[in-house]
Amino acid sequence: MSGAEVTNLEIPEEVLHHFRQGDLVAAIAQDVSDGQVLMVAWMNESALRETITSGQATYWSRSRQSIWRKGETSGHFQQVHSLRYDCDGDAILMEVEQTGAACHTGARSCFYRSIPFTEISASKGSASE
Repeated sequence: MSGAEVTNLEIPEEVLHHFRQGDLVAAIAQDVSDGQVLMVAWMNESALRETITSGQATYWSRSRQSIWRKGETSGHFQQVHSLRYDCDGDAILMEVEQTGAACHTGARSCFYRSIPFTEISASKGSASE
């Protein structure tokens, strides 16, 4: 994110609406180079404004009840390349350049575990379901 983009960026009304109600919005960090989803956290208005201003992913910690910049203790920062929001304004998608691991466990992504399921074959369902 260049300085000109950051200073001219305003938070869309669809997102501000959630902050005014006291809600947090989901913040998804996606690797800018390969599209892998790295982590999901929460943002309040201050965290989003800090992200926009600094270009570094900044979140709201529900457990600590405070703002935290990703990497401030681990050194595993997220440089933001783009910010998008969903149709409801309650989720932010950030393309980031990840330094080190994104997960507090040391894994590259927080999504390293899976839930087994059986895929439903196309012959069992119809397109109208």
